[in-house]
Amino acid sequence: MVRAMSLSPPVVDIPDSFVTFKYELPHFSKALRGDAPVRIVAMGSSSTAGRGDDVVPYPARLEMYLRWKYQQPFPPQFKLDVLNRGRGGQEAPDEFERFDSDILGERPPPSLVIWQVGTNAVFRKTHKIAETANFINKGLRKLAGNDFDVLLMDPQYVTAMLRDDCADDSKQMVSLIAAAAENAKVNLFRRWALMRHWHVHNNVALPDMIDPSDQPDQLHQNDWSTMLISQALVTAITRRVATAAGS
Repeated sequence: MVRAMSLSPPVVDIPDSFVTFKYELPHFSKALRGDAPVRIVAMGSSSTAGRGDDVVPYPARLEMYLRWKYQQPFPPQFKLDVLNRGRGGQEAPDEFERFDSDILGERPPPSLVIWQVGTNAVFRKTHKIAETANFINKGLRKLAGNDFDVLLMDPQYVTAMLRDDCADDSKQMVSLIAAAAENAKVNLFRRWALMRHWHVHNNVALPDMIDPSDQPDQLHQNDWSTMLISQALVTAITRRVATAAGS
């Protein structure tokens, strides 16, 4: 079990099951050993893009933590960048339309693509759940066969997604994203289940994970929970790389 660092109480844990990816990351692992800059594209909506100045979004933290992890064993010229391609309010159909320009058109190309998806279809009801699921599967097919690894991230476990008019859709969306990841044989970072673990098993109140300025929505994570999610994601990625290197 990995202990999570936190700026202040509450103290939470990150069970191994949440930071153990099923599939290897061959393209990202190869890029780390190469001479070219390592690039990651983070595709998603507002929890990728960030909102306001109070919360550092996860792509910026991911970049910082991965640089700390890999600059030590690698030479000084080692370069790793996380390209933030999040746009607030978007969902799978909108993001799919940006794949050519924001992912496939990147030069130099990325070695890892992280697609955070599923939140707005539930909360803002911008698209039907079934339509969103179809576009997630369609998007994964479009991303397949390229020289990069793909990782899905599901919605955040927050008050807005648990209200009466969203709870059933949230549960369905999380299930459909898991099924899409398994069908495409790509890794899934289970943000929903990890945050639920903190709430249910570590007794973290939902307001303690939500940006206090996000009223009345209560949809977006605060800086503390975003930091912990970022650390868990980094642990999952680097652990998968290390496992592959040792096999």
